[in-house]
Amino acid sequence: MYPARVRGSSQPAMSTETVERPRASGPGAGLGGSWLVIVRNDDHNTFEHVAGTLSKVIPGVDYGRGMSFANTIHSSGQAIVWTGHREPAEHYWEQLAAAGLTMAPLEQH
Repeated sequence: MYPARVRGSSQPAMSTETVERPRASGPGAGLGGSWLVIVRNDDHNTFEHVAGTLSKVIPGVDYGRGMSFANTIHSSGQAIVWTGHREPAEHYWEQLAAAGLTMAPLEQH
């Protein structure tokens, strides 16, 4: 096909039509979904430190639940301590790592 011409001109007509491509995913793709915050077992953190840190950092985790996570981490080698959107997952991951816990890389599930 040839470009349309403006009447009485040899110039092609200018198109002002905006063509939008369909989105592969929604806005902020990769930020939502289930991101896993995983603490791994190590030889330098005590059960008490792990439990106390988890209770201070992770919403809804009290010391008793933190101790349960510490037992799982010790016996299984790791535990998923929080799942949710990426931004808070990154925040919790950074706080736990700063407190000395051994962290697995963030994973999207």
